[in-house]
Amino acid sequence: MSSRSGSSSPSASSSSSPSWSIRRASASPGRVAVNDAPILTVHNVSKHFGGVQALNRVSLEVFPGEVLGLVGDNGAGKTTLIKVISGVYQPDEGELRYKGARVQLRDPNAARSLGIETIYQDLALADNLDVGANVFLGREPQMRLFGLLPAIDRKRMRDAARDVLDTLDIGIEAGKLTEPVGTLSGGQRQAVAISRAIYWHAEVLIMDEPMAALGVPEQRKVMALIQRLKEQGVAIILISHNMADVFAVSDRIIVLCRGIKAGEKRSTETDSEEIIRLMLGG
Repeated sequence: MSSRSGSSSPSASSSSSPSWSIRRASASPGRVAVNDAPILTVHNVSKHFGGVQALNRVSLEVFPGEVLGLVGDNGAGKTTLIKVISGVYQPDEGELRYKGARVQLRDPNAARSLGIETIYQDLALADNLDVGANVFLGREPQMRLFGLLPAIDRKRMRDAARDVLDTLDIGIEAGKLTEPVGTLSGGQRQAVAISRAIYWHAEVLIMDEPMAALGVPEQRKVMALIQRLKEQGVAIILISHNMADVFAVSDRIIVLCRGIKAGEKRSTETDSEEIIRLMLGG
């Protein structure tokens, strides 16, 4: 994989083609090879907010090229856990390991610099900007006008956006790339958020309710995109209240209940009734 750009903007002297690639999993699509090491390990993580214990010694592993479903009722600790993994919160106890090395994620930039990207339910898109501007949001490439005046390299952003969309086989018409993303459909907006994460070399992608508020045809498109990312070696943590969505794309499912890991099951060896029972503490 090419070196990461981290949170810095690409320099004007760099090529107009994006310096990114996607690591391919050594396992067959949808399966984790027996000898594969986890890309991310959460070990005995606890987190308190005053007198409330949001997480109590929670552990999990996620492997390249797999989808890990994370489920639980409201208040189970899902949001707290993904914010620990994404660097928003620091754990009170326990540790995180990334590619086998212990890491301290002091802020979201630290997580992103490693390759951990999070797509929240609100997508964090700027509705008034076009696709390229959203892919580079906060990390815009610079150029020099007449060798003197600094300016944003909008052509490079458009070309890079088109390239990553094509690589992920995302069907957004060329004419829409220059329109505000607020005019796109819900599924297309989700695809733009995913494309941004992949352009910046996401190796672990956390997706919070990616199918929420989408119609059935667009849900299918997002599921197909998740499958393509999985085949390209991206590790995905999927948070969803929809059991059908979880079972459709997940290899394993972890259940949280009142801040505790209540269970871990392979999706082919359980059913929604058992998962819901674990969610309720049964």
